[in-house]
Amino acid sequence: MNARWFLSFELTLLSLAALFACAPAARAQSGDDAPAKQAVPADQPVLEKRAPRYQLRSSDVLKISFPITPEFDQTVTVQPDGYITLRGAGDLYVEELTVPQVIEAIQRAYSRVLHDPIIDVLLTDFEKPYFIAGGQVSKPGKYDLRGDTTVAEAVEIAGGFTEKSKHSKVVIYRRLPNGWQEVSQLDMKKMLSRNDLTEDVHLHPGDLIYVPQNDLSKIKSFIPSTGLGMSIPVM
Repeated sequence: MNARWFLSFELTLLSLAALFACAPAARAQSGDDAPAKQAVPADQPVLEKRAPRYQLRSSDVLKISFPITPEFDQTVTVQPDGYITLRGAGDLYVEELTVPQVIEAIQRAYSRVLHDPIIDVLLTDFEKPYFIAGGQVSKPGKYDLRGDTTVAEAVEIAGGFTEKSKHSKVVIYRRLPNGWQEVSQLDMKKMLSRNDLTEDVHLHPGDLIYVPQNDLSKIKSFIPSTGLGMSIPVM
C-alpha cells in the first residue's frame, strides 16, 4: 500500500511540474507576457487626411429619397442656423456633417415613424470648395479648390510671392467644427530651397493662406537712398 501511495504521489508531482512548465508558454501565446503597446504621445505628428469628405454648410440643398416609402421624398435646404426641416420628423441639425453622417441622422429621425427606413441623400447644390490667398502674393483673392492642392501650388495659382513676401512664415488658417480655428505655419523658403515638398500642407476647403510682409520691406521706405547701388538681402 505504501508503494502504491508513493507511486501516486510521484505521478501527481510529475503532473504539477508539467503544468507549471507549460504555463509560461501558454501565457506567451495568449499575449500576457507580451510587451504592452505604448500609447502614442499626444504631440506626435499624425498623417493628414488627404481627401476629407465635404461637410454641409448653410444654403446647401439636399434631395432626400425614400425608395420604399416615396411619399416622404423631399428636397430641403440647410438653413442659416444649420438645421433642415424634415417632413413628419421635425428639425435636424446637419451643418458640418458629411453626407453619410446625414443619412444616419435622418434614419434615426424617421425611425420614430418608419420601421428600418431606407434613405438616399443627394447633395444637389452646394458651395464649391475654395481657398483664399492673401497678403504678399501677386493676385490675392478667392480661388476654386479643384482637386488635391497644396500650399505651394495654391501660392502659384495666386501668382506667386511678391518681392515683399516673407515666405519663411506662411500662415494657414483652417476652420474646425464648433467654431474653432487651427493656425499653422509653413517655412516655404526652407522647403523650396531644399527641393523637399514632403512638409507641404494639403489644403482643405475654406483654408486661408496668408503670406506676411518681410521686415526689410517694412523699413525700406525709411532708408535714405545713397545712389551707390547698395543692395540689402531680403529676409
